[in-house]
Amino acid sequence: MIEDPPLLKVKKTRRRPTAAQISAFQNVPTGQIVDARGGRGALNMVISQQTTLPASGSSIAGPALTAENASADVLASFAAIHYAEAGDILVAGFSGNQSCAGAGDRLCGMLVNVGAVGMIMDCPVRDIHGINKIGLPVWATGITPATPFMTGPGRVGFALEFAGQQICHGDMVIADADGVVIVPFDEIDSVIAALEKVRGLEEALDARVADGLVTHDKIAAMIENGALLLTDD
Repeated sequence: MIEDPPLLKVKKTRRRPTAAQISAFQNVPTGQIVDARGGRGALNMVISQQTTLPASGSSIAGPALTAENASADVLASFAAIHYAEAGDILVAGFSGNQSCAGAGDRLCGMLVNVGAVGMIMDCPVRDIHGINKIGLPVWATGITPATPFMTGPGRVGFALEFAGQQICHGDMVIADADGVVIVPFDEIDSVIAALEKVRGLEEALDARVADGLVTHDKIAAMIENGALLLTDD
């Protein structure tokens, strides 16, 4: 006889970036993060901004608080709130189920009460007007009024296969109007270091564009070296 699995599992040991590491990602565009990771880390574009970002900034950044929910269920997400720390971003997985919302304004209100700064889901959200009043930024696959269950099973603090990336508790999550990017816990310091180079290159190119640049250096070099073929065929 197979015993019923426990309704809820919570990982005892949960890694978390330092305050300095978290701070290094504040107000950094997601495009720069992807560049600093060598073109990696962006979630599938079906995960997009669904609510208004606070007037104080155009992006959010914080450690992932992972919740693995059963399809069309929210038990793990509500349980995760109990283990949240200020500055966390709830990453709630539903195995991509699109039949109902994975959160509404009450769950989001509880997240705000514990100091969470955002939520990322691979399913729709509901109660958009209420969430905007609360002020919690949400990235999801869309909007629906359909109601989820809360019966489990679920897991908190474990790794998720989520929108094309593996996300572990404590990974850095950076989200803005362009989308969501993940920085694995073990890559945080190397990405912070790489960001300095990325910023320098972008600032230099921005200055040249402002001065009237009309041709990318690579295109100019191809023309200069005869590597660009002019043809009517």
